[in-house]
Amino acid sequence: MDHRAKRVAIVGAGTSGLAACKHLLARGFRPVVFEAGESVGGQWTRTLASTRLQSPAAVYRYSDFPWPDSAGAFPLHDQVADYLASYARRFGVDACVRFRSRVVAAEYVGAEPEGAADRWQRWNGNGEAFGDGTGAWRLTVRHGGIGEQEAETHEFDFLILCIGRFSGVPNIPAAFPGPEAFRGRVLHSMELSDMADADAAALVKGKRVAVVGAGKSAFEIAAECAEANGAGTPCTMVCRNPQWLLHRADVWGGVSIGYLYMNRFAELMVPRPGAGAASRILAALLSPLSWLISAATGAYYRKAIPMREHGMEPGHGFARSVSSCILSMLPDGFYDKVREGSVVFARSRSFGFCHDGLVLDGAGAGDKRVVPADVVVLATGFRGDEKLKDMFASPRVKGIIAGTGSPDAAVPLYRECVHPRIPQMAVVGHAEGLNNIYSSEMTAKWVARLLDGAFRLPVVRRMEESCAEWGRYYLRRSGGGGEGQRPWRPCLGAVNVWYNDELCRDMGCDPRRKRAKGQGILAEWFQPYGAVDYADIH
Repeated sequence: MDHRAKRVAIVGAGTSGLAACKHLLARGFRPVVFEAGESVGGQWTRTLASTRLQSPAAVYRYSDFPWPDSAGAFPLHDQVADYLASYARRFGVDACVRFRSRVVAAEYVGAEPEGAADRWQRWNGNGEAFGDGTGAWRLTVRHGGIGEQEAETHEFDFLILCIGRFSGVPNIPAAFPGPEAFRGRVLHSMELSDMADADAAALVKGKRVAVVGAGKSAFEIAAECAEANGAGTPCTMVCRNPQWLLHRADVWGGVSIGYLYMNRFAELMVPRPGAGAASRILAALLSPLSWLISAATGAYYRKAIPMREHGMEPGHGFARSVSSCILSMLPDGFYDKVREGSVVFARSRSFGFCHDGLVLDGAGAGDKRVVPADVVVLATGFRGDEKLKDMFASPRVKGIIAGTGSPDAAVPLYRECVHPRIPQMAVVGHAEGLNNIYSSEMTAKWVARLLDGAFRLPVVRRMEESCAEWGRYYLRRSGGGGEGQRPWRPCLGAVNVWYNDELCRDMGCDPRRKRAKGQGILAEWFQPYGAVDYADIH
């Protein structure tokens, strides 16, 4: 079978979609990329004016495409968008993209009935990307802008979803009374990010703004409101569970947190899924050291950032944030704005709306207090699993992706990429990392080799056992889903090197990348791993 003649569709031209297309092109495929927007770059083309890269540019990069010399340590969003566009041009990805093309439905059609997958011994019947060649994905695509969309159907032999977790379906927390009781405007952070910069600035200028949330986007929105209005009309941040937001990515005068959490030795302190009983025993023996590193790192940031002074100290340890992928960087000078009164914090377990703003919990049982507001912005995250599920026409596939409706169901993707019971489909970029472009590119390389026939997947039973073990790991280590979301997050933050090891073994590559390049045993165990270490894997 000539794999390269097969039709491959990629949905999304963000960081993961660009990587998937690039590596397929390198192996002779000619994929079609459907992108709902008008340019490559995904969410980086629809952000707040002040949004910066959260990871240092030196590590947030594709393995074989460095940043230009003009990029700073933490580039602005437009610089990131330019970097992604340059990557697309350099490797011919932009020629494969169909812009303003939104995939609204995907349906698998084949000779076998849909339920045949439940009887598989091997994924896709034979463990290969295209199975026996009789099945296809039928995509319904709407082309054009709002009001001028035309629907077309296309069939492909393989489908790669690169739709991310941070867009599309907003997570709207329950509020009682609801927003209908409020006289002002309520919007999700997604709507604010989609606005032109001038329109977003005009919306908040001179307004009393309340931002609900405690993550990166909430802090960025509050910072922009503070910049626009000052202490005369302060922005109120309504937070339930404060998170770790850092002023810099190193501690104690220059030790990168990568040396503490992103190398092989650090991962020995984590019971890695699939590594067996020896990993669990070793992690237990090293747990005092793990606790000490987390406590010392947390103590450094508590001293350097006045989070405790303003009631924003996280209730969980620093290591928990690493394993949950909920570390972010503070906007420049954020706590200066808090000190001058431009930003005010309000802690509350729940909230509701009233005519003039938000109703929050008071100090005592049954007490209430009102935060006056003209505009309420819900910076409460997204429901990535819902967006993935909504893509499919089949109720069976919807149920599989949703984990059969149970919030505690195991993560359904093998290698965070393919489902054991869904044929000819992969998902790239669904699992998070402390550096998403790094983890997505490795998955894209794995998918490209799978499609090129470089390896076959194991029996379904083994795949499902692996899925279940990773699911149990997430439930133990990756909390913080938020209200209305699952209690775990598919986060590779504390085990990214181990995850890449598994991908390397599948692809037939030496997972010990530093040793293979002659860097020595100390570098292999104690230096941080990053995208550049895998640059020679194509």
